[in-house]
Amino acid sequence: MRTRGGIVTKRRRNKWLKLAKGYWGHKSIGFKVAKQAVVKSWTYAFRDRKQLKREFRKLWIARINAAARPLGITYSRLIEGLKVANIQINRKMLSELAINYPTAFSQIVEKAKTSLAKK
Repeated sequence: MRTRGGIVTKRRRNKWLKLAKGYWGHKSIGFKVAKQAVVKSWTYAFRDRKQLKREFRKLWIARINAAARPLGITYSRLIEGLKVANIQINRKMLSELAINYPTAFSQIVEKAKTSLAKK
């Protein structure tokens, strides 16, 4: 009679099944399917960590553009004006200013406009 691994194999399998806890159907019960599902979920997690950064950047740009247009400037011209004026502020903070502190945002926009006019 052959040996079947015993406790070592059981522990290894239970480690994977523990990671697959909460998955639907056989993905949380069967070892082989559970292992495949966990590895696939790690792939998705890795990909989506990168996508999350892209999505937030898109959101910030949309917010900045929406706040800048009523002040008479587009997003691209605003960013160009900020670079010419040597104002180094990232898009996240710029969007926060646009939402929570509109007067400060309008002052920054005015500085960008004047620097573009001088250019």
